[in-house]
Parts: sequence; structure tokens; C-alpha cells
Amino acid sequence: MPDACPRDRPRVPARPALELADIVREHGAAFRLRHILTPEQHAVLSAVVRCRTAELGGHLDVCLACGYSAPSYNSCRNRHCPKCQSLAQARWIEGRMARVLPIHYFHVVFTLPAELRPLAAYNRRDVFDRLFGAASATLLELGQDPKRLGADLGITMVLHTWARDLSFHPHVHAIVTGGGLSPSGDRWIPARGRYLFPVDVLGALFRGKFLAALDAAIASGEVKMPGGGSQDPEAWDRLRDRLHRMKWNVYAKRPFGGAEQVIRYLGRYTHRVGISNQRLVSMDERGITFRTKDGKAVTLSPDAFLKRFLSHVLPNGFVKIRHYGLMSSSHATTTLETARALLTDAALPNDKPVAAGVGDDPASLLGPSPTGDELPRCPACGACAILRSPLPEPVARAPPVAA
Repeated sequence: MPDACPRDRPRVPARPALELADIVREHGAAFRLRHILTPEQHAVLSAVVRCRTAELGGHLDVCLACGYSAPSYNSCRNRHCPKCQSLAQARWIEGRMARVLPIHYFHVVFTLPAELRPLAAYNRRDVFDRLFGAASATLLELGQDPKRLGADLGITMVLHTWARDLSFHPHVHAIVTGGGLSPSGDRWIPARGRYLFPVDVLGALFRGKFLAALDAAIASGEVKMPGGGSQDPEAWDRLRDRLHRMKWNVYAKRPFGGAEQVIRYLGRYTHRVGISNQRLVSMDERGITFRTKDGKAVTLSPDAFLKRFLSHVLPNGFVKIRHYGLMSSSHATTTLETARALLTDAALPNDKPVAAGVGDDPASLLGPSPTGDELPRCPACGACAILRSPLPEPVARAPPVAA
């Protein structure tokens, strides 16, 4: 039977020699005994070790081209699992394609100072919500300022809580339209080609908005100082004064070239987790070694590694991808479409048409997967002619007999 896949498509790469699941299986039980974990963290550890195993059921994949057969087990679909993000990411981008405008975009990163990380770790949901609120309000206010742009921007924001060494480092990536809709709604006002707003202005306004929101939350008791704060009631006042005197880090990257480029970039950031299996190097008597950046690597004890990994588990139901201004759901069929109509005849020369929807087929959505986790391709010959049949339901284990 001829190969169902074009021969120029890459073969599915081999699975990594070391996976996060291997580390959890080896060291997770001992880690649980030594540490108090939240229900969400317990759930993540359990999901990671069960992902793509017989416990979750699956299918038998048979290659119609060469006859190779192997079981294909279901994924856990936990958003913190490094093996479960490729298809979710592709489907999310597919849904967002309709909202991308034919313009250039800016990338702005808002980072909390290191002095606020203990407070953020202790009040995750409340602090992260205020991080989103202050960052989005900063961009929207500057965009609407007639001395700067005088227009309504479109913003998509993604929360990341990690640095490359897995340390706790909360920040949001903002993808911002290179211009906005005029208050009257009758024209598109383009931003300058090379920068959106001065970073010093962004940092100062973000600092003021975030600290004002946090001050109110601490006064109302919604946010609490680590350790309860009752031992030192003036601790927040001193920290707030010090933070007001600091320069806050807001980083503005160079603008994107157009709609196609921003879609590819969003795919890198929306469903990324703290550590991918491809970055894991080894697990031995020295500890867990993984790559950071610029060819460097770091080695942590299993205890330290798992503690850092779990520090990035988000509260249940927390939304880490949010949309504001023209990109918000309330504007999707109104002002966003008005902006699109205004831009139709004035698209940038380097913009390419955004691909139309391709439906729910995983292979169509993903193309060649960097992990090989989602594509039904034969590992023996690389063909896509895969026949899937359900595996028998796993047999539930009997409860232990009481002594």
C-alpha cells in the first residue's frame, strides 16, 4: 500500500530518553512524604505518571503500510503535563486565527520585582489576577491617551511563572496590536513602526497601578503577607515604599512582521509549561540535569527539582490566557470586525493570508509535532496510514485486604 503521507514530511522523532514522568515515578513518593502539597499539586503528580499509560486506556495503532502495530495510550490532558500541550495549543490557535488582524504586533513583557515573589507565591490567584489587571490597564490607558495613540488597542496576555532554571519568576507576555481603533470607530490609527510606548513610561504606570491594587487588597484582607503579617503589621508599608522607589522591569521586544508571524509566536507561548521533556538531560546520583539557555545546564537534587516544578502549578480554574480591548470576547463580533473592515484595503505588504480553519483533525492542526506525541504516524516507516481500534478497558484493581 502506498504511503499516505508526503515523503517530504519529517518522520516522528524518537521520544526523549528522560521524561518528567520518569522523575516523578522515581522520586515522587518520597517527595510527597517530605512536603505538604496542595490538592492541585497532588493531582499534577498523579496525572504526569499516568499520562500515556495503560491506566488511562487507549487504542491499538496498526500501520496499513508496513503492518507495524503498537498500543497508543490516552493522555492525561493536565495543563501542566509536558506531553499534553501540542494538540491543545494547536486547537487554541486555530480558534484565535479569526481574531488576528492584518497588521504588525508588539510584544511587551511585564515582570513582578523579585521582592514581590514571596507574596505572589503565598497569594497566587489574587496576585496573578492583579498582575493581569495592572498590565492590561497600563496598555489600554496609554493607548487611549490622545497624546500617544488615542485609540483602543487589542491585547492578548499569557501568564508565565518560571525562568529557564525553573525558579519562580511571575510575568505576563502581552501581544499588542500595532495601532488601534479610533474612539469614533471610523478609522484605524497605526502605531509607530519600531516601538509602542517608552518602556520607562510603561514601567512607572504599571508600578503605580499594581501597587495601588495590591495595597487595597492587603487593606481588605484579600491578600495576606507571608506568615500572616500579624507579627509585623508595618511589613507591607515598608515593602510598598521600597517598591515605589524601584524601577520596574517592562521589556518591549521588536514588533512582529504580520499576522502569520504572530500566530506562530503565540503557539510558542500559550500552552508552554515550566519544563519540557526535551530539556531534560539526565537523572543520576548527582541529581536532575536539564538545559537552561545558551547551551548551559543546571543540576538540582530531585527534591529541589520537584519543588521548583510544582511551584508553577496554577490554582484550579485559573485562566492564564486573557484578552483585552479589541481582542476581548465582548468585542469579537463588533469593534474587532469594524477594525478588520477598515484594514482590509490597507494591509501591510508583508502580511500573508491567514490560513482558513482546518477542522478538528489532529494531523491537520499540528503538522509535524516537535514531540511526536499527537501525530498518528508509524514509527517504523513514517506513514500516516494508521488504523486505530480501542484497547480493552483497563481492569480495576481490587482494594487491599484489611489485615
